[in-house]
Amino acid sequence: MATVRAGARLHVGFQNLSLARERLYGGIGIGLEEPRLTVSAEPADDIVAGDPLVGEYAARAADVLGVPGVSISIGNRLDRHVGLGSGTQLALSILAATAAAYDTEPEIRERAPAMGRGGRSGVGVATFEDGGFVVDAGHPTGRFTTEPPTEGEWTVPPVVARHDLPRDWRFLVVVPDADPGRSGTGEDESMRAVVERADPAVADELASVVTGRLLPAAAEGRLEAFGDAIAEIGRKNGAWYADAQGGVFRPPAGELVESLESCPVLFGVGQSSWGPVVYGVTDESHGREATAAAHRALAERSLEGEVILASPSRAGATIEE
Repeated sequence: MATVRAGARLHVGFQNLSLARERLYGGIGIGLEEPRLTVSAEPADDIVAGDPLVGEYAARAADVLGVPGVSISIGNRLDRHVGLGSGTQLALSILAATAAAYDTEPEIRERAPAMGRGGRSGVGVATFEDGGFVVDAGHPTGRFTTEPPTEGEWTVPPVVARHDLPRDWRFLVVVPDADPGRSGTGEDESMRAVVERADPAVADELASVVTGRLLPAAAEGRLEAFGDAIAEIGRKNGAWYADAQGGVFRPPAGELVESLESCPVLFGVGQSSWGPVVYGVTDESHGREATAAAHRALAERSLEGEVILASPSRAGATIEE
């Protein structure tokens, strides 16, 4: 039996959604140590899985690896469609576990498109491989336009910057009990509408923030400057998405962001992907204060939910045989 453990990821936003620029998307994100997903695999003559989604990814993995089948069991799970990258981490974990069960190389980056992953952001693939804070190059605009290529007919965007964030940094992750974020066909339609109308001037502003503020702060380990930069990136992305999601942040994420922004030990408060996950960055010494602020923010809005204080990952998924 082979077992893969993979951490969640936060998606801060994209560098460009305008067709007027040379490259589209360009994801910015952070790998987390927790919450984590656990997937185990054993060789089998057919596909054995506990639910249809796991079965679909297991069948894809068996096909791309050229093996007869696999038996997949899931231990810890990541909440689906909340902004933690559950789909990519599940697909790649199944691929890696199946490969390990058959004592072969998974070739994650090369085979991710065949698993249906990496079609927009490359952050999930990159953090599965190596963890860390990641910026990817995006896709050539002429190839992606408003319609993505046929599934599997793309390469995962290359990583153009990666940094291990300081060990004492902590990411506050708030998962409110709310409607899941967009995925599948609904996400495709929303992204198409956003890309068709995106203001290219926002991409130019983002380029300045990424190169002039975010990357230097990540390289030098300056927490407050890093947080200020990711907060601005999140808000500028939200301006692109405002019509699609009902505001710069979707409900109830917007109310939680507003509340957590008033916490003096939290920086970079924003929404991960389509939400409803809200995050902020602090350090280990202020973790308790940040966690208490998140619980208050949920209670004041009569929301249930989970609050996680996560370390940034410094390595990718682990494989045990």
